Amino acid sequence: MFNLGEKMDRAKAKNLNPVALAFLGDAVYSLFVREKLVFGKDCKTGELNKLAVAEVKATAQAKFFKDIEGLLTEEETAIYKRARNAKKPTKAKSASVAEYNVSTGLEAVVGFLYLTGDTERLNFLLNAGESESK
Repeated sequence: MFNLGEKMDRAKAKNLNPVALAFLGDAVYSLFVREKLVFGKDCKTGELNKLAVAEVKATAQAKFFKDIEGLLTEEETAIYKRARNAKKPTKAKSASVAEYNVSTGLEAVVGFLYLTGDTERLNFLLNAGESESK
């Protein structure tokens, strides 16, 4: 049996394929954005979806990462760089290769923090980027 939110040892998580961390981080980042919108906006689901897509696309994630890059720890920076530089099974659809690589790195950091249960740090980074973007 598997339980949602199960935690993984940091050393084990660091050794995961960085693209697998990004795979999980993509979902976590999307959930963060969707929850933030539901809590903060009173609009129809079609509008919520447009707003969410605008925030989770690779170009927006790359811009968001630039806002928080200086806040990363040495460990988070290493995870980011591994994912950014990793060979990816898909190509960017509406972003440059550079933006897609940055967004993959961001997603890997998000995935790592979520997987290891470091939600306090994850929330700090996600909200720090929010305040930097305003």
